[in-house]
Amino acid sequence: MSPSPPWAISFRTALLRATLYTLSIGGIAQGGYLEVLYLPEVRYTELGFTEFTQTLVLASCCALLIYVRQVLKVWPTMTLLLLAFVSASLVREQDYFLDYYVADNTWKVVVTLIVLPSLAWVILHRQRFLDEFRHYSNTFSFGLFAAGVLVTYIFSRLYGRQDFWRAVLEENYIRDFKDIAEEAIELLGYSLILFAMIELFFLARRIHRARLAS
Repeated sequence: MSPSPPWAISFRTALLRATLYTLSIGGIAQGGYLEVLYLPEVRYTELGFTEFTQTLVLASCCALLIYVRQVLKVWPTMTLLLLAFVSASLVREQDYFLDYYVADNTWKVVVTLIVLPSLAWVILHRQRFLDEFRHYSNTFSFGLFAAGVLVTYIFSRLYGRQDFWRAVLEENYIRDFKDIAEEAIELLGYSLILFAMIELFFLARRIHRARLAS
C-alpha cells in the first residue's frame, strides 16, 4: 500500500467536518425559518437574516482566501482567481447599499475593477495557474466549490424565474414566494462555497507545514 500524502486527513477528521457542515446547513435553514416567523418586517430583505448571512459567508470566504494566498502562500495564482470570483459576488450582494448610498450601478464598476486585473494576471501566468489547478481540481474543496457555484449561479437563477412561479401559483402569485426560494437557495450555494474555502484553508495549512518540514 502506498503511503498517504502528508496533507491527507484521517477518517475521524473527515467525519467530524461532515458533521459540522451538516449542523451548519441545519442552522442556516433554522435561521431562515426564524426570520420568517419573528422578523416579518425585514424578512428576505437586505437587513434580514438571509441576506446578512450571505454577506457574512462571502466575507469569510474572502478572508480565508487572503490568508491562504498571502500568509500560507499556497497556489497563489489559482487562489487569486478564486478571490476575484468570491469578492465580486460579495460586492454584487451589496448592490442595494451601493446604489442607494453611492450611485446607480456602482457595484458593476467595482466588480469590473476586481475581475479584470485578476483575469489579466492569471492569463499572464496561465502556466502557473494550470499547474496549481491540476492539484486543486483533485481535492474535496474543489468538489464543494463546483457544487456551490452550480447551486448559486445556475440552479437558483433557473428556479427563481418569475414565469415558473407565476405558472405554479397562478392567480395567487406573490413575488415574495419567488424571492424567498431564490435567496434561500443562494445562501445554500454560498454555504457550500464557504465549506470549500474552509477545506482549502486546512489543506493549504497542511501543505505549508509539509514544506517547512521538508
